[in-house]
Amino acid sequence: MSVVDVRTPSRAYEVHVGNGVLDRTGELVRAAAGGRMACVVSDSHVAPLYAGRVEASLAAAGYETRQLSFPAGERHKTIQTWAGIVEGLAEAGMARDDVVVAVGGGVTGDMAGFAAACYMRGCAVAQVPTSLLAMVDSSVGGKTAVDISAGKNLCGAFLQPRVVVADVACLGTLSPELFADSCGEVIKHGVLADPALFDELAAHPLTERGADGLDYERLVRVVTRNVEIKRDVVNADERERGLRQTLNLGHTLGHAIEAASDYRLGHGASVAAGLCCVARATAAWGLCDPGLPAMIERCVAAHGLPTGTELGADEVYRWALADKKRHGSTINVVLPLEIGRCELRTLTLDEFAELVRLGTEAGR
Repeated sequence: MSVVDVRTPSRAYEVHVGNGVLDRTGELVRAAAGGRMACVVSDSHVAPLYAGRVEASLAAAGYETRQLSFPAGERHKTIQTWAGIVEGLAEAGMARDDVVVAVGGGVTGDMAGFAAACYMRGCAVAQVPTSLLAMVDSSVGGKTAVDISAGKNLCGAFLQPRVVVADVACLGTLSPELFADSCGEVIKHGVLADPALFDELAAHPLTERGADGLDYERLVRVVTRNVEIKRDVVNADERERGLRQTLNLGHTLGHAIEAASDYRLGHGASVAAGLCCVARATAAWGLCDPGLPAMIERCVAAHGLPTGTELGADEVYRWALADKKRHGSTINVVLPLEIGRCELRTLTLDEFAELVRLGTEAGR
């Protein structure tokens, strides 16, 4: 097991990454959060696999436990589902000093985290990610949110977890498609901050499986490195005022592609497509090496992810205007200048419309 220390202005905590650490959740939550009651929140897919084990671990650590579940899928990441979780916490008799334990992927982490942020004006949350996407990205950094009709993650709050427990053994129950989808964020981190990680992914896609299945030793190392990359950014800019916005590489267009598909296309796949689109536009503007987009596209394609979208530029543009990165008549976009070096730029809406056109049309 590896341990990554996160030290934001609002809270310091540890991220535990290992193979077989799920059954240590209770002791780790007890040490980090305390409290009398622990409520496990999970979705209908993950709950039958892991919620019982986590609840048993919490009980063994001295917690009175409860369990709440909601229907799986991004389409259920709504205010209505969030309200049901909050009502469930109240019905369980949760107090402000108790802890919500989110067990699942990014949707669960967001929903449970936002419920914890609002219940009694804030109680503790522990993140137990079971998808690769949640392990490398959403479980760390304190962003919590739900989707509304206008767009993705437009209603939420910042709440840093008390502890994160990432057991890579859970990844063995993911479908190959869902595992591949998660790789979009891993590739993004390589492009953003780690040429060695990107080169490794390009040469040996994380989706490669040996005779014995997934390489869990490699997964511990890769997840740990991704958490370190995000940790360094979040420590420096917890509230996304500047540097943290670089973590949105590929997301401005990716979120638009994801929302326009009615969330049928996964988040990681959408980010991968958005990353390729913005790389092509950056090259068309002469801001990066002309060969950079092809390098990124090859890595993305090697993981079975899309390198573009069939959506029209106008449709992507309309959805993107609802993104949180928009500020009135401008919008912030992260441009890849080379592998390991990106730049946050503020574009006028006319410039952004050109970026969307260059990125999407060149990918067809």
